[in-house]
Amino acid sequence: MSSIAQYLLNGLMQGTIYGLVAIGFTIFFGVMNVIKFSHGDVLTFGAFGGLVAAWAATALGFPIWLELVFVVLISVMASAAIGAIIARGLVLPLKDAPPLNMLLMTMMVGTAIRECIRLFFPNGTNPQRFPELLPSGGFDLSGVYFRYDGLILIAAGIAFIFAVQWIINRTRLGLAIRAVAEDGETARTMGINFTLTVAIAFAIGSMTAGVAGALYGLYYSEINYSMGLILAIIGFSAAIIGGLGNIWGAIVGGYLFAGLQTAVVALLPALSDYKNVIALIVVVALIAWRPTGLLAERGSERV
Repeated sequence: MSSIAQYLLNGLMQGTIYGLVAIGFTIFFGVMNVIKFSHGDVLTFGAFGGLVAAWAATALGFPIWLELVFVVLISVMASAAIGAIIARGLVLPLKDAPPLNMLLMTMMVGTAIRECIRLFFPNGTNPQRFPELLPSGGFDLSGVYFRYDGLILIAAGIAFIFAVQWIINRTRLGLAIRAVAEDGETARTMGINFTLTVAIAFAIGSMTAGVAGALYGLYYSEINYSMGLILAIIGFSAAIIGGLGNIWGAIVGGYLFAGLQTAVVALLPALSDYKNVIALIVVVALIAWRPTGLLAERGSERV
């Protein structure tokens, strides 16, 4: 039981990352009905931005706590900036184009971001060591080892999830985003700046990728140029499981996917190398059983 509990603790960390990525997909789809497949590469861009920030902070002699704040802040800002640029320069001009055009465009943008990191970042083809900025060690509780860094990152990730939920549902900006998502033309007639609101919504969705990238680097102490590919697939799967367009559904989907992976590793250790395959097979079965997701978005038009 202690071993299973340990696996579940690790799965909680993975689920937090998956949930953050899934929230981004949900926001993009909710606002513009767009499946933005460059989302994973935006995550990678933010993580590498955080790595550059760590190098700069070390060179400037920042204390470790300030370096940590600086790394996370730059990761979030880099992802938000490129997300807003993609929205303003590519998504909005193609908003009336066929969905396939939008899908291909986001895939190509993601590939361009990924290849630029691989080609132009110093030694970009190889994995990069991410600095260890959190307290090391941990403590045992009933046979379960709790890592200090893991607990801090899980708490930070969950706090950011609630912050995004609060912004979307409790602020005037969130009201404008929800109005645009419901009916863009009506929102315009009510005086809402449609272009700015969409750009901000995409920036917020991309910020979740930046936080996920920073959490990944800080927890696993390593990032690479292709890390966003599998995280995007899993995040999108999580969003589909929960009900695309539903933020809470995306969170539930993220933890459910991590739970499936953890169950394979804990209960079928001989198949641990196939944890993603088995989890995706279960996702396919869930989608076949409930195509609209476990927590489908309210509203007949969306469904």
